Amino acid sequence: MYRLKILVVDDDPDILDLLVATLETSFEVVTASTGKQTLERIRETSPNLLVLDYALPDMQGPEICGILRKDPLFLHLPILMLTGKGEIENKVKGLESGADDYMLKPFSPQELTARIRMLIRRSDVHLDANPLTRLPGNVSINKELEEKIKSNEKCAVLFIDIDNFKALNDYYGFERGDEIIKKTAHTILAAVQEKGAMVEFIGHIGGDDFVVITPPQNAESIAKEIIDQFDKAAPQFFNREDRIRGYIETKDREGQIHQFKIPTISIGIITNLYREFTHTAHISSLGAEAKALAKKFPESKYIFDRRAI
Repeated sequence: MYRLKILVVDDDPDILDLLVATLETSFEVVTASTGKQTLERIRETSPNLLVLDYALPDMQGPEICGILRKDPLFLHLPILMLTGKGEIENKVKGLESGADDYMLKPFSPQELTARIRMLIRRSDVHLDANPLTRLPGNVSINKELEEKIKSNEKCAVLFIDIDNFKALNDYYGFERGDEIIKKTAHTILAAVQEKGAMVEFIGHIGGDDFVVITPPQNAESIAKEIIDQFDKAAPQFFNREDRIRGYIETKDREGQIHQFKIPTISIGIITNLYREFTHTAHISSLGAEAKALAKKFPESKYIFDRRAI
């Protein structure tokens, strides 16, 4: 049975043990005791909620909140702040930095569990986040595209997916497939942060399909950076012996053996600079067409559709 994952952070071993004992019957619990460990664990495990101590040896809780709220992958991660200090200014500072709720130590285990469940329910209601990458899902993507259509704001939409991902998933298993999808999400995020300072939206359609909505002038530089970073990371998706050989082999339903080389990535880019977007299905159709053309090339490729019709 799938259990939600909670990251609990405190530098006091006794309190950390109490947090684990309180939560482990209902949740999968991951722990950290410093700010540096917290940020590492979050990126490694993608928790559903963070229980964060206000004061840690190397960082303050509000500082950690600030870092996470600037990262699109963790912008909506529910955060419950714990502190042993009762001063109102600490509570205000914690909430203003991006924490969703606040509790004083010592805490009631029952109340802590109730608060956590409330925060997770609230998060599920307001965000259709993909559970693997924590990026906004299809409801949010469609809403964003509808707003662009209504306002006729000029934008470019990048439709991104991994070539031959199913073969990788079948060959290595779902756990490796999930790792590749998470790595790809981080690659897209890093590329957007590097080349798209004005970018507005990153979404996860599902599986190995992603979307980026950005001002038109940023689209190509983002696509090139995604391809560059993905191609550097892709060899590590193979085991060492397969990497040396240069391919994996899988059988289709008829028993035929097919070879697949180190994965590449395809990106289809469309824009309303030269034509009007009429509805979200129209955008998806155009994006799929451009991406399908990019997939005809053996290497990672982007196709930018600048047609006026």
